[in-house]
Amino acid sequence: MVVAPHTRVARAMSGRPTEFRDAMLERIRSALDTPSQPVDVPRSYRTSTPASVDLVERFAERVSDYRAVVHPSSERKLSATVLRALEDHDVRRVVTPPGLPAEWVKAAGSIELVADDPPLSHAQLDRIDAVISGCAIAIAETGTIVLDAGPGQGRRALSLLPDVLVCVVRANQLVGDVPEALARLDPRRPLTWISGPSATSDIELNRIEGVHGPRILEVIILPDRARTNLRKESG
Repeated sequence: MVVAPHTRVARAMSGRPTEFRDAMLERIRSALDTPSQPVDVPRSYRTSTPASVDLVERFAERVSDYRAVVHPSSERKLSATVLRALEDHDVRRVVTPPGLPAEWVKAAGSIELVADDPPLSHAQLDRIDAVISGCAIAIAETGTIVLDAGPGQGRRALSLLPDVLVCVVRANQLVGDVPEALARLDPRRPLTWISGPSATSDIELNRIEGVHGPRILEVIILPDRARTNLRKESG
């Protein structure tokens, strides 16, 4: 009588630990011995967003669903908006990544700006209240912000250790959905995907924020600079 491999595994599982281990290894060997067949992956899913969708409105709605606070702003009011977002959480010290535009924090007032140059240790970052960052791209449909450690974003630790993340998103950095984002991102860069404040419900389904990253996410949305200039010229 020929016994199927999965039957032998089931029998071994009721035995000693070594028998269970041997059965699992046998099942792995059997799977590896089976020649793999090429699989056709369907690519008929949507890869672009209809032009009728307002990406700014959709992104603001979705990122708000993740309990992020959204601030529409402008180039002229950006520094004041950043200050307000920080003051709302009694921030006293904020880390600024290399390449962050100085005009973003010119209204910082009494808030201490700490440059991450040379790179701060984890212990030093743990004593920082907040971080200000730009982004590489943002996805309207999922309310996701993607950082790639470019200028004004800094290394990944900056967006994970401080309790408050203030992120500036320009309208021309918005794409409709994930396929559009992947087409514009460089997979060789260290990508951090952020969909709202860090949170988990692993323990008794109770939501706990700030476990794996910032507990508070403040998002400032700027209009498309090119469109703003065009409106000024037409006016």
